[in-house]
Amino acid sequence: MQVPGQFEYERATSVEHAIGLLDRLGEGARLVAGGHSLLPMMKLRLANFDYLIDINDLHAELGHITVEPGQIRIGALTRHRELLESSALAETFPIFADAERVIADPIVRNRGTLGGSLCQADPSEDLSAVCTTLDASCVIRGQDGERVVSMEDFHRGPYETAVGDSEMLVEVRLPVRPGGSSAYEKVERRAGDWAVVSAGAAVWLENGVIADARVGLAAVGPNTAGLPEISAALRGRQPSEALFEEAGEIAARSCSPATDTRGSESYKRHLAKELTRRTLRRAVSRISGDTEGR
Repeated sequence: MQVPGQFEYERATSVEHAIGLLDRLGEGARLVAGGHSLLPMMKLRLANFDYLIDINDLHAELGHITVEPGQIRIGALTRHRELLESSALAETFPIFADAERVIADPIVRNRGTLGGSLCQADPSEDLSAVCTTLDASCVIRGQDGERVVSMEDFHRGPYETAVGDSEMLVEVRLPVRPGGSSAYEKVERRAGDWAVVSAGAAVWLENGVIADARVGLAAVGPNTAGLPEISAALRGRQPSEALFEEAGEIAARSCSPATDTRGSESYKRHLAKELTRRTLRRAVSRISGDTEGR
């Protein structure tokens, strides 16, 4: 039977209380909300902690989707289901609904959180690819206050983030710009599984020309990866199938997949090319109001 090692349980009543517990209990403590990634790792003894700090009571404080001029702020305890059902995200960033529909199953989506997904830092994680694509910033709070880091700096390696032992991720901020849309595609071995490869794309048009574009890939390297070479190649050019093909070629040669039980390196490069092409096409079609792109 798979069972975790012994640990002590604490229940936080506020963000400040949770941070205080992390500071007092040291590196042997971890936060838990949904627990769908952490608890299986503990059962397999791949992770062992002396203390688990339950932060589910902080949902009222950290479970928000707040629309402001120029940005949308999402609390770290926002559930997958809330992200999927948000009309504000569906209108501004449809990439979230695309991704949430292929994350695990309803049981996981009812309990799992945005913060838990990002802090797991799995190279195949869907919402990390989404947030990378959207150029998100992560707000980290500790005893000395808050600091903001980009997604590029948030993930420091597989299962490693910029969050310190006495800190917690409290919010994700997404910049909002006019004339844009986004899309997400994922290939998986079975429904709800980790990605073999996934890709997100965000495009902004101005007078029919690409003002900016971003592509984020997952499961093709040690972290989810943004591809600035694609952004540079697309800016100032009119959308076309040939341009999307060019972007796919860049994605295929710029990623660093490894052969494993999910597929060979060459297969994953092929998927990176194809999914980049598809997501760029869908993002552009959504800007023009093409219902097929939705």
